[in-house]
Amino acid sequence: MKEIKKIDEKELAVKTAAQAEQILEQEKEATAPLEEIVAEVPAVGQPAAGVPGGPGGGGPGGRGGRRRGGERKPFTKKPTGLTDSGLIEKVVSINRVSKTTKGGTRLAFSALVVVGDGKGKVGYGLGKAGEVATGIKKALAAAKKQMIFIPRRGTTITHEIIGQCGSAIVLLKPASEGTGVIASGAVRAVCDGAGISNILTKCHRSNNPINVVKATFDGLSRLKAVRKPEESNASPSITKP
Repeated sequence: MKEIKKIDEKELAVKTAAQAEQILEQEKEATAPLEEIVAEVPAVGQPAAGVPGGPGGGGPGGRGGRRRGGERKPFTKKPTGLTDSGLIEKVVSINRVSKTTKGGTRLAFSALVVVGDGKGKVGYGLGKAGEVATGIKKALAAAKKQMIFIPRRGTTITHEIIGQCGSAIVLLKPASEGTGVIASGAVRAVCDGAGISNILTKCHRSNNPINVVKATFDGLSRLKAVRKPEESNASPSITKP
């Protein structure tokens, strides 16, 4: 019985070693194409192979592959939401909508977008299309056409106000420097687009993004501008008949 056990253990050991060799060979085959692809692709900020100065090239700095820990280009990050056109574009929400027709159900996507220049001008738009990208483009075009100017006092709004649209109510209060934007996603997008960096807000009742954005624009559009000290102190001229 003892001899039989020893033979069984040897067979198991041989099987395990053979399986290990097969696994190693499979891993080598799987990783070999990836290593070849990485070797062919030039490193970031370096010319391709065969070009003077590149890997394998005859110029200075040529080396036979990419080294870890080498010099890399500094990463430059654009400001949040700032596009090449100079406008801040933010997608607030994307919904999938459907329409039941005689031929069946038609699916589409509606996008809510806020656009602003960060200096007081801001607008919103709704777009609907069969694809998300097309819907966003339509919403951006609609938002740029209906931009309004919002009066500000420094980096906050001029006074407290309440905006309403349907069942959505948004309270907007001015805040001191360093407070930040205390707001939800929909209200924050409008404030960032208008260049308001210090504000206190509170959404009541409905939290539907479309109604919240409309209520925020309702409140901001009714803000009164601050008069300059010269205009407020100036007394009206009285002319005698």
